Amino acid sequence: MIRNLYTRLVLILIIAALAIWVDVSREIQILNPFNPDAMLFQRNVEPRLGLDLQGGLQVVLEPDMPPGVKVEAADLETARTIIENRTNALGVSENLIQVAGGSRIVGDFPGAEDTEAILGTIRQTGVLEFVDTGDFTPEEGTILMTDLTSGSTDETSPVGTPASATETPDATPSQTETPAEPTPTAEATEPQTVYHTVMTGRELRSVNVGVDQSGKPAIDFTLSSTGTTIFAQHTTANIGKILAITLDRRVISAPRIEGAIPGGQGQITGNFTAESANTLAVQLRYGSLPVPLKEVETRIVGPTLGEDSLQKSLVAGLIGMIIVILFMVIYYRLPGIVAALAILFYAAIAFAIFKYFHFTLTLPGIAGFLLSTGAALDANILIFERLKEELRNGRNLVQAVDQGWTRAWSSIRDSNLATIITSAILYWFGSQFGATIVKGFSLTLALGVAISLFTAIYVTRTLLTIVLRNFKPQNLQAWFGI
Repeated sequence: MIRNLYTRLVLILIIAALAIWVDVSREIQILNPFNPDAMLFQRNVEPRLGLDLQGGLQVVLEPDMPPGVKVEAADLETARTIIENRTNALGVSENLIQVAGGSRIVGDFPGAEDTEAILGTIRQTGVLEFVDTGDFTPEEGTILMTDLTSGSTDETSPVGTPASATETPDATPSQTETPAEPTPTAEATEPQTVYHTVMTGRELRSVNVGVDQSGKPAIDFTLSSTGTTIFAQHTTANIGKILAITLDRRVISAPRIEGAIPGGQGQITGNFTAESANTLAVQLRYGSLPVPLKEVETRIVGPTLGEDSLQKSLVAGLIGMIIVILFMVIYYRLPGIVAALAILFYAAIAFAIFKYFHFTLTLPGIAGFLLSTGAALDANILIFERLKEELRNGRNLVQAVDQGWTRAWSSIRDSNLATIITSAILYWFGSQFGATIVKGFSLTLALGVAISLFTAIYVTRTLLTIVLRNFKPQNLQAWFGI
């Protein structure tokens, strides 16, 4: 016998109401009763769709290293983090960047519209240099050879991973081209002049987009204590000289030093637009990649194709659910009706969890969700078959219900546990080898099985017991199909 039967029913109804609330909402808002103008709780519950359901970009990268050179796992993980930070700063939401198989980086960008901007951000290594060119004023876009890039860097100059961009606030750069799309000057056939790198972006501590004295977009920066000292010494000793700023050896600004700058703060000015200034700030803020990367594969899924896949998935899921409910009602009669209600309850809870916790839904994920529906049916079928056997053996309804659940429990427990273990193995496999399809399938399958187990054991049993207590059917053959 089930104790606290109606307490269980109230709990089920509360859970169902909350699930339906999340399912039909795009944002949950709860007002503060003591302050109507303030929110007590607020959460966005928009469904998150994967690359195959809404379109977007997928890119596969691998280290561009000479044969036989081993890339450390820590370097790949650092590169993954930098790429994730860069693309997040560009406003690309819900992206998934992961190391695959210890040798590749796979990036998924659902809903990405400007794929070229994303690819450009990923390709940049982001090596920033402050180069002393003396009296020579290079044009924007010119490629300079420095003692850093030629391998003969002065040991007194700090060289390392950049973090941002920089320039003197009073400098007036040449404005021949936009830094976002520079046109490099022709390389001379004679040996190039090697200029001295005074400082690298390693000494930059913060980078933000601001405006210059004329109101045009510019990039403000702050230096570390070491960088402040180097910058102050160089600007003091080289007033009237040119301090070119290069990104990956390409000149982005070439201001003249008008006076000493001891404060460790400056500004990169140039022919920037708001978009190009933001892109450059992102590159510099998140540093250079520890290893060069090359694109192995790029896949773009159009939004029309994604929408078509979503519509077909919804239709397939609806048809499958209708067939399942019809089978349960026709074959198991009264218990089948209760099971159908429990399955609808299961679907509402599962979808609410996916939305609330921002799980990304993909086609394989939907397949795992529908497969877990079968697990819910499997538990109900085991219980109902045991129930029918107990009724055939002459037990009354209360005894048959209790015995049916008790004797079917071990089989339900073992089958669902095996499915969850299999899902964990698949999820590990997907994580190790970058198989996002496998990860999405295994995650939704495991979550669905856990929810289906709750609905089969808790919800179905509670509802069926309440129905039998109040309805008390007499014609067992008609109502139970025995």
